[in-house]
Amino acid sequence: MSRKIFSRRLDKIFKILGISFMVFSLLVLLVLLIDVFLDGKSRLTWGFLTSFPSRKPQQAGILSAWVGSVWIMITTAIFALPLGIGAGIYLEEYARKNRLTKFIEINIANLAGVPSIIYGLLGLGLFVRYLNLDRSVLAGGLTLALLVLPIIILSTQQALRAIPFSIREASYAVGATKWQTVRHQLLPAALGNIMTGVILAMSRAIGETAPLITIGALTYIAFLPQSPIIFLKNFPFVRFSLKGMFDPFTVLPIQIFNWVSRPQKGFFTNAAAGIIVLLCLTLIMNISAILLRHHYQGKIRW
Repeated sequence: MSRKIFSRRLDKIFKILGISFMVFSLLVLLVLLIDVFLDGKSRLTWGFLTSFPSRKPQQAGILSAWVGSVWIMITTAIFALPLGIGAGIYLEEYARKNRLTKFIEINIANLAGVPSIIYGLLGLGLFVRYLNLDRSVLAGGLTLALLVLPIIILSTQQALRAIPFSIREASYAVGATKWQTVRHQLLPAALGNIMTGVILAMSRAIGETAPLITIGALTYIAFLPQSPIIFLKNFPFVRFSLKGMFDPFTVLPIQIFNWVSRPQKGFFTNAAAGIIVLLCLTLIMNISAILLRHHYQGKIRW
């Protein structure tokens, strides 16, 4: 048998194995999703979404949990996105390529693989105790922002590196400054790939439990953080407040974990329904980011 024929057969075997592994993984995922849906579909009611947790499984809901998850995701995005994208732009376009820069980039790459519990301990020491933020939404959002920051920085750098250098040269040739080139040429072209990293980062954040348990997020809470929009009877009729960021909170993963640890069978049904809601929130968030990515990618013409 010639080496060429042997290589072709190896390629076919590898292709078959790859397809088999992919189909097997998708089937396992499909079976898990179907099992969760069958277990929790009976509890997917409006009352389940609008009720607070209870000691009785039939009366328990996830209102405080899903509202807390939305609060945490918004807070995380507010801090992580501008810092992560800004740091990635600086390291790739402005920072000098020397040993210090390489050392920083290596450490950022290592931080992306650090276990989440480490970030929880960091958030406990820095935000909860040192900055006296207590067990608040702000402390939880900042902790998760640290968790996803390396992912956003790395994805921003990779997105900028994928842009042909001729785009930069053409921009400089017509007299554009460094910032004008970044603002009007590089960022629009790289935004699609940056959004891919943002999707991965926020998807990881919404499902994290260990860091939030570490900083002291509550497992049972029967109230909501104060709304940022307060309606008034007199002019100007609306007032904005950030006091809700300093209120205690819980999130869906913690509520699900709490229910799974209960001995009553009804709480397992509630946990399955909570998993379905969490998957739906993640899906909505990912679809929104994907649509935004395709919107900007459609405008780029090189």
